[in-house]
Amino acid sequence: MAAVRRHRLAWRDTLHGFPWPGHSGKPRQTGCTMLLDKGMGLTETRDLLELACDYIDMIKLTCGTSALYPEQLLREKIRLIRFYGIDVFPGGTLFEIAIWQRQLEPFLQQAAQLGFNGIEISDGTIPLSTQERRQAIQRAKTYGFKVVTEVGKKNGTPLPLWRMQQTIVDDLEHGADRVIIEGRESGKGVGFYDKDGNIKENDMETFISGLPSLESYIIWEAPLKNQQVSLIKRFGPNVNLGNIAPHEALALEALRCGLRGDTLEFCLEHMASAQQPMSAAMLEVQGAEDANKDF
Repeated sequence: MAAVRRHRLAWRDTLHGFPWPGHSGKPRQTGCTMLLDKGMGLTETRDLLELACDYIDMIKLTCGTSALYPEQLLREKIRLIRFYGIDVFPGGTLFEIAIWQRQLEPFLQQAAQLGFNGIEISDGTIPLSTQERRQAIQRAKTYGFKVVTEVGKKNGTPLPLWRMQQTIVDDLEHGADRVIIEGRESGKGVGFYDKDGNIKENDMETFISGLPSLESYIIWEAPLKNQQVSLIKRFGPNVNLGNIAPHEALALEALRCGLRGDTLEFCLEHMASAQQPMSAAMLEVQGAEDANKDF
């Protein structure tokens, strides 16, 4: 169902690779980008995907908005997104409502019937026991969904770091494909962000110290540019980032590649400290890319 989209890039022959090479190409396990879609129409969605599908891995129809779509239009939009090789999720709000109404099975059936290929399992608003969470993951997997879970409360109530670590490990052991770290749409006063949207670095370092190989399964919700820059500098261009506004898809990719001043300076400093000539690094990665991609 997925389309393979490989276009020749306009500056490819001139720049010989980007200043900070290394962002994985599709299909990728790391460096994933999840967009937050609050209600794009078909034309807007098509325009976005034609331009930026190579840089988008998941689209979440957030805020319960898919419940307000005309059914045929929703089906067409889901087909369009999946045609471009992108996973599409109904978001965690509808899941939480389904749990509250004891309608998990009908919810999963309808999501599959509509064409969604991903499900988000969260307890950002409602209480969800460990057993209920495990069962929800396993039921979603039986329908063939890619399952992402979310850790964190939307009202900003802090969770003990050990409990977050424990929940993530348990989710993965019971079948979750990835785990989202709550950051909300605002990116402020929630999760690892303070009231101004800055990363609480000590908490983050303590948290990640207990999670090996987290780059393959953690998605950091990072709606603000300063958060994206900090996370890319901390983890590299293949950090998984979520809650990205659709119109920021290309701008985020530019950050990943060192095409914006925020990460270009860091990239140059990194190369200088490694005493690695830029041209040699570019040409080496260029050759690897040419061997794996047909632009």
